[in-house]
Amino acid sequence: MRPLALTRIMLAATALLSLSAHAQDSLPIGLIQPLTGSVAYNGTAAAHGAELAVKQRNANGGVLGKPVEMITEDGQCSPADSVNAAEKLIQRDEVVALVGAFCSSATSAVMPVAQKYKIPFLTGVSSEASLTEAGNPYFFRSAETDALLGSAFSKLIVDNLGLEKVAYIGVNDDWGRGSVKAFEQELSGHGVETVMTEYFNHGSSDFYTLLTKLRNSGADGVFVAAETQDGSTLVKQLKQFGIDMDVFGVGSWATSDFIDLTGDAAEGIYAAVPYVSNLPGERNERFVKDYTEAYGQAPGKYGAAGYNALNIMMAAIERAGSSDAEAIVDGLKQTDYEAPNGRYRFTAKGQGYGFQAALVQIQNGKTDVVATTAIAAPDAGN
Repeated sequence: MRPLALTRIMLAATALLSLSAHAQDSLPIGLIQPLTGSVAYNGTAAAHGAELAVKQRNANGGVLGKPVEMITEDGQCSPADSVNAAEKLIQRDEVVALVGAFCSSATSAVMPVAQKYKIPFLTGVSSEASLTEAGNPYFFRSAETDALLGSAFSKLIVDNLGLEKVAYIGVNDDWGRGSVKAFEQELSGHGVETVMTEYFNHGSSDFYTLLTKLRNSGADGVFVAAETQDGSTLVKQLKQFGIDMDVFGVGSWATSDFIDLTGDAAEGIYAAVPYVSNLPGERNERFVKDYTEAYGQAPGKYGAAGYNALNIMMAAIERAGSSDAEAIVDGLKQTDYEAPNGRYRFTAKGQGYGFQAALVQIQNGKTDVVATTAIAAPDAGN
């Protein structure tokens, strides 16, 4: 028995030494995205953008002289699954930082885990405004909030569409409810009457009851907060119902996946987005070329979000000069990143600002940029 016990001890020690050597040879960063479920189109795009950023960084020497190893987990946009993914990445994979977790409710659930283990955590997507008000010193957001997008584009939408009465439809999660609330507040401030507010669950396939209410609401426009799969299903059914009204909203509207899935029903839709592939500028042209060569289609807002988030995190670690969490947090605070869609910096609360956002309209199967604006810091005192 003793030789067997000794063998087991030696094998365990060898495994630990191998893990230690593995950790020393690379720099592990954890990525949590929804790779299955109704948001998989978008989570996969974000993961592709992150993957491209890491590939480019490693081709130029990596970070701190080491190749970056991106370890990806499927959080499914579920708070419970995203927490489990974070625990696995932190405890088993010993990542030095986290990026994710896409849906605002999932990101909110991961935030206390990151704080508990003192792991820097950056989201490139989650836009529910309260996330950066939680006072979590390890959390940063390189994305717009619902309120910032509403403030930037609501008047332009009202003027362009001549809206008087609007119905609101959103996915029933933190992001969907937050988006509806933010845009309803902004549009009401411009004299627009709210005639309906309804929510649906992720993965819904039958919108008959909801669309019947919409048709009878008296609305001349409908705001929708939805991602690719849900949004394309809703819009196609809306057109099949013969509902003739302006459609505008937030989510994945200005992406090739959405346009391909939705077809002619996408024509004329307005979308407020932080990124679209036909933004002007040499930096964006290079990004679009690299992404398209790698994945066979132009990037949308989520491909850009994943790309920007990983670049911001890797640059922060390089500035930190080590994998120490507090040093990385300081590195994130010093962010001044030139992205394909503008310049990113953070407020004291970790909210990104300075980058471009766009109002686009889908015309002839393509995105036409109506207007762009820089996302301002939400509060000069922050």
